[in-house]
Amino acid sequence: MRWATYAAVGTAGTLIVVKLIAWALTGSLALLSTLIDSILDAAASLLNLFAVRVALEPADHDHRFGHGKAEPLAGLAQAAFIGGSALFLTIEATSRVLDPEPVARSGLGIAIMVLSIVLTLALVAFQRLVIRRTGSVAIRADSVHYAGDILINISVIVSLLLTTQADLPWADPTFALIIAAYLLYNAWSILKNSLNYLMDREFEDEDRRRILEIARAHPQVMDAHDLRTRSSGPQQFIQLHLEMECDLTLRTAHGIAEQVEAQILDAFPGAEVLIHQDPWGVREERDVPPEPGDASPSPANREARGSNG
Repeated sequence: MRWATYAAVGTAGTLIVVKLIAWALTGSLALLSTLIDSILDAAASLLNLFAVRVALEPADHDHRFGHGKAEPLAGLAQAAFIGGSALFLTIEATSRVLDPEPVARSGLGIAIMVLSIVLTLALVAFQRLVIRRTGSVAIRADSVHYAGDILINISVIVSLLLTTQADLPWADPTFALIIAAYLLYNAWSILKNSLNYLMDREFEDEDRRRILEIARAHPQVMDAHDLRTRSSGPQQFIQLHLEMECDLTLRTAHGIAEQVEAQILDAFPGAEVLIHQDPWGVREERDVPPEPGDASPSPANREARGSNG
C-alpha cells in the first residue's frame, strides 16, 4: 500500500510537469482540464500517502480498533478536491464556448497525451494488484482517478484532432465540459463510498448471508443471530451471537465458538471476529433487525430445534 502511494505521487508529479509545458505551448482548454486533473491527483495521492501511513499503524491504547478510518476521511477530502476542480473547469469551458480560441501545436499535445496514457496504464495496473491484495479504500479511490484519466487523455487527443484537423473550435471546450461532468461523477462516487465506511455500513448482503451460513453449518450450533459487520480501512469487523444447547459447559461452548470463528476467518482472512454464546431457547431483547428473509429458523437446524422442544 505504501509503494502504491509513492508510485501515484511520482506519476502525478511527472504528468503535471509535461502537461504544464504542453498547455503553455498549445493553449488547449482540454489540455488544461487534464493538467488540473493531474494537479488534483497529486494532491489526492499525497493525502493518500499520509492516510495510508496512519491507517496501517496498529491499534494502540487510545485507538483500540486501529486507525483505518483515516482512509475514508482522505476520501472525503478527495471528493472535495475533485468537485472544486470540476466547477472551475465548467466555468472556463463555458467562457471558451462563448468565445472560441485557436489551438496551437496540436501534435505536441497529442504526444504528451500518449505519454500520459502509457504512464497511467502502468500505475493503474500496479494499483489494481495492490487492491486485490489489501482491499484498500484509499488506493481504490486513487485508482478510480487514474483509470478515469486514461479515458480523459484519449478524449483530449480526439478533441485536439477535431479542433485542428476538422476545424471545429467548439470541440475543445465541449470535451472539457464532458470531462468536468465525469469528474463530478467520480467525486460523488468517492463521497458515497467514504461515507459508507465512516457510518459503519454493513457488508454486502451476500457476504452477510455467507457468514450466517458458515455459523449455522456447525452441527452443535442451533442458530445464529444479531450479526453486525463493518469495515475500517483495511480492517473488517464481524460479531454475532451463536445459540447452543443450554446444558453445554462453558468450555465446550467456547470451543464451538472458536471453531466457527476459524471457519469465518477462512472466508474473511484478517477480519476481527467476536462471537457471543447464547443458550438456545432463551428469549432476549433484540436491538438488531433480522436479516432479509431470515424470519424463520434455517432448514438445517429446524429438525434439531424440533427435537429439543
